[in-house]
Amino acid sequence: MRAVAEDAGGFYPIGEKDMFDCEYWSLEQAKLGKGTPPPFQGRVVMVTGGAGAIGLATAKAFAAKGANVVLVDRDQAALDAALSQLGRWHAACALDIAQANAADNAMTDAVTALGGLDFLVSNAGTATGGALVELEDDVFRAAFELNFFAHKAFATAAAKLMQDQGRGGQILFNISKQAVNPGRNLGAYGTPKAATMFLMRQLALELAGAGIRVNGVNADKIRSGLLTDAFIKERAAARGVSEEVYMGGNLLGREVEAHHVAEGFVNLALMERTTGHVITVDGGNTEAELR
Repeated sequence: MRAVAEDAGGFYPIGEKDMFDCEYWSLEQAKLGKGTPPPFQGRVVMVTGGAGAIGLATAKAFAAKGANVVLVDRDQAALDAALSQLGRWHAACALDIAQANAADNAMTDAVTALGGLDFLVSNAGTATGGALVELEDDVFRAAFELNFFAHKAFATAAAKLMQDQGRGGQILFNISKQAVNPGRNLGAYGTPKAATMFLMRQLALELAGAGIRVNGVNADKIRSGLLTDAFIKERAAARGVSEEVYMGGNLLGREVEAHHVAEGFVNLALMERTTGHVITVDGGNTEAELR
């Protein structure tokens, strides 16, 4: 039996085009109409240290789920290169986050370029080495400026913007396992990171009423500007192991990469009933467990 259709002149055989119209295209339209948009479509995410390994991986992870991203970093050339990897509908802000008014300027740029802010990933930081009893005060204070006070400045500026917007939001901190499990000669890094973890918990308490969630990620041994190939080689040699063994020195025995940290941030952003929480992304480190 041949399939037929009816028009004003009677019945006629259905051809290939007709079959497409009545069987395929209507189904496609139904699927398009019922499709689920990306979870962060229409949301704006700011990532400090956005041109670095973890920052760019995080920006890509949010962009892949529909977000528009504002990258914040000091190096304009690095920002341009990072933006070229993200594609259209993203923005960049070149500034030193430790400088006065940097946070307010970044918020203004986010509003101007993309219309507001929904998520802040306060990621930028640097590791300062040396025994505390030998470290000069100005070096220690500089480490605190970047690894704590810059986080505080951006978090509070973002919180004020989110409160003004009246639609909630989330602040995410890159904290580090050093906040829980200190490393030898890394006190100038771990101390401000421990303070940042307390900052996260304090802000979670204070901002919950405005629908602003505050969470963090504790990561360890991520190849980045903090943990360079040269440093990895040096530390592995000092311990008498291969670089692979050194980087995989965790319960899982596998290296943790920047995209794994990015996944931690994205997952926290999706956890709509979670605040004041830290996700550990370190392959398993019993000494750094929070509970």
